[in-house]
Order: sequence, then C-alpha cells, then structure tokens
Amino acid sequence: MSDLQLVLTTAPDSLIAEAIARVLVETQLAACVSLLPGITSVYRWQGQVESAREVQLLIKTRSANMEQLMDEITKLHPYALPELIALPIEGGLQTYLDWLRFGATPPMRAG
Repeated sequence: MSDLQLVLTTAPDSLIAEAIARVLVETQLAACVSLLPGITSVYRWQGQVESAREVQLLIKTRSANMEQLMDEITKLHPYALPELIALPIEGGLQTYLDWLRFGATPPMRAG
C-alpha cells in the first residue's frame, strides 16, 4: 500500500476551493493542492440529473493524514455530500515524492 494519496474533491467556486486548499496546506494535512477551475460536473442528486460548474481540487497527501483531512474538508465544505475520493500514488519522481511526504507531515503536537 502506498503511503501517499491523491485526493479528489470539487468546490462550487474558486474562493471556496482556495480556502480549503490553504487550510489543508497550512496545517500540513496536504503538501500541495492543485485547483482546476472551469470543470462541469453532471450527476444525479435526489432523483434529478443536475449539472454544475465547479473547481476540481487535486490534493496530495500522506495516507496517515486521510482521516483528519477528510474531517477537515467535510467541516469546511458547503456541500451536504462533498466528493472525497482517494487514489494511491504508486510512483513518480522520487525527489518529488519525498517532498510530498515532508510537506504533508503535520508537526508533532506537545501533550
């Protein structure tokens, strides 16, 4: 099992997407969050087919952070049911993967 994850979520606009991204990076729950504006999602919600313009967030993190990261996103997110999908990062440039591990390691808390 990979110790790194790529987490996907969407947000209704760039302001909310950036706010979520900043919290995740500032708390070191994620090393990096890439924002892809201008996507269109088509989905079924409460029996109706809907579509919405959204911003896709690509969140790079460690597997050890997943529970806390998902809790934080759920708290910050305006959607009743935010998309939260995690994919293992199985390979890549080793120095970049090492940087991800370092950047997504929250500092130890005293206590």
